Amino acid sequence: MLSPLRIVFMGTPDFAVPTLETLLALPEAQVVAVITGPDRPAGRGRQLQASAVKQAALAHGLPVLQPPNLKDPAFQAELKSYAADLQVVVAFRMLPEAVWHMPRLGSVNIHASLLPQYRGAAPINWALMHGDQETGVSSFFLRHEIDTGDLILQDKIAIAPSDDFGSLYDKLKVAGAALARRTVAAIAAGAAPSTPQPTTPDLRPAPKLTKETGRLDFTRPAEELVNQVRGLAPAPAAYTTLPDGRALKVFRARAEAAEPPAPAGTWATDGRHHLRVATPTGWLALLEVQLEGKKRMSVEEFLRGTKLELGSGKEV
Repeated sequence: MLSPLRIVFMGTPDFAVPTLETLLALPEAQVVAVITGPDRPAGRGRQLQASAVKQAALAHGLPVLQPPNLKDPAFQAELKSYAADLQVVVAFRMLPEAVWHMPRLGSVNIHASLLPQYRGAAPINWALMHGDQETGVSSFFLRHEIDTGDLILQDKIAIAPSDDFGSLYDKLKVAGAALARRTVAAIAAGAAPSTPQPTTPDLRPAPKLTKETGRLDFTRPAEELVNQVRGLAPAPAAYTTLPDGRALKVFRARAEAAEPPAPAGTWATDGRHHLRVATPTGWLALLEVQLEGKKRMSVEEFLRGTKLELGSGKEV
């Protein structure tokens, strides 16, 4: 039997943990070190907190490196000392060529989209915000341009109408781990495909989210706003401003098709069960919200405890 591949794993958030756990159980792999982000302040006390990947790595007694600068010669020398055959990267930052090119078999990334679609930092969010009904995970060999390397394997995942970012994230982190297992096993066997990504004119990017990404624009169709809410829930969350100026996050919404009920952006409520905003295609019904300084709640709970001044808005 061939010796297992010596693997350095790179990742930071909990999305990467199932893949690390899977590689640790894979006969064809020996994880020799883990690279993750520096500890960050978190919580009300702003105490330094280790990343989810670091916590998992330490639980298994693995060496952990947390370089602030991946171009640091001292870090690169330490990385080289592990003599990795392969690096597996999940939800980490961009690597300099000296790092991704170091192992004899190169570096593999697990990406949460069906490449070449949704190259970038936020593929799960953007697939939902575009209303896609299918997504997936891809493994590929790293190269210079972000998310453009030759494809190894892909698995498709259906997006349910009820999915939001949180639920789809959980599905894809499990799918990503399963794909990583098959990918590393294929590489160890010398049977991994390496297929250039197809060129297509209708590529959708997945850029990093900004505050403006979450702002609800009621001049857009209600169906698009529902997808925007899904793609950002539970965090960072879509948001709007009540007529009285208070900020309101929106976690669930429903499109209610109708002739334009009122000018776009008009608010309406019965004060008990319904809170709606007019759009060009009908009402956007808000179902789960969070007022600034308050907890997340159903719209019924919100209306019971909140006095609203909506001007001329009324239930229609």
